[in-house]
Amino acid sequence: MILSPKSFSDYELIDCGNFQKLERFGKLILSRPEPQAVWPASLSQDLWKSKAHAIFTRDTKSKETGQSEEKGTWILKPKTPEQWNIRVNIDKVSFSMRLGMTSFKHVGIFPEQYANWEFLTQVIPQIRDAKPKVLNLFAYTGGASLAARAAGADVTHLDAVKQVISWSRENAELSGLDGFRWILDDALKFVQREVRRGNKYHGIILDPPAYGRGPDGEKWILNDGIAALMEACSQLILPNGFVILNLYSMGFSPTLADTLMGVYFPQSNGLRQSGELAVEDNFGKRLPLSIFSRFFLK
Repeated sequence: MILSPKSFSDYELIDCGNFQKLERFGKLILSRPEPQAVWPASLSQDLWKSKAHAIFTRDTKSKETGQSEEKGTWILKPKTPEQWNIRVNIDKVSFSMRLGMTSFKHVGIFPEQYANWEFLTQVIPQIRDAKPKVLNLFAYTGGASLAARAAGADVTHLDAVKQVISWSRENAELSGLDGFRWILDDALKFVQREVRRGNKYHGIILDPPAYGRGPDGEKWILNDGIAALMEACSQLILPNGFVILNLYSMGFSPTLADTLMGVYFPQSNGLRQSGELAVEDNFGKRLPLSIFSRFFLK
């Protein structure tokens, strides 16, 4: 299945193509690279430049590979702020996020995840326990954590980067939400300790990168670590729980994500939703940005 969430009021994919995307976040319009946008853009290059408040340009190409480096620079029009706030509304649930232009082209939110945030606000109220417990791994700036907390769950938010944890805390304060457990740790080590402690969760959210580092320099490689991570998480989930798995690695497929979930959570057979997360621009072009698999055991 392909989930293409409707735009919320503070986000809009205006156009995409020529390996770029033109997006509106609140009142600011940004142009940044997008390797999946292999088709032509619908608007002219001159219109893109006139609309965009900020344009991300990659640094020089690597001599070894000939490929552009991941880091880059934002070129801003005069009086354009480098940080600003937006509001995310999902039915009766809402929260705020502080955005900022980083040297890796990210701004602190992945709008395609709106479909999973909707899922959280739908399933958490159905959990029979008075206070559902949710674990968010590789939680970044906390969009899923905020959605889960706003829907009534106690949230354990884990990331390996101290600055990202601070950013998440700022988003929680902006949203007027508390009740989070903030964890700076390596995800695999943490869940393995949680298994030994006998802790359990009603919901687990996994959003592992292709590559990463733990707070003590632990190396994370998705292909090598995903099986051990899923095995540990399978021992943490309660019988009436849910799991969301996101994978951004270009080499992975929805079938792979679905099979992973089936192997480690066989109780989800017949209940899983698996596929792609995409965002549709104003011209009807759907831009695939992530693959997912998820389930809820009522």
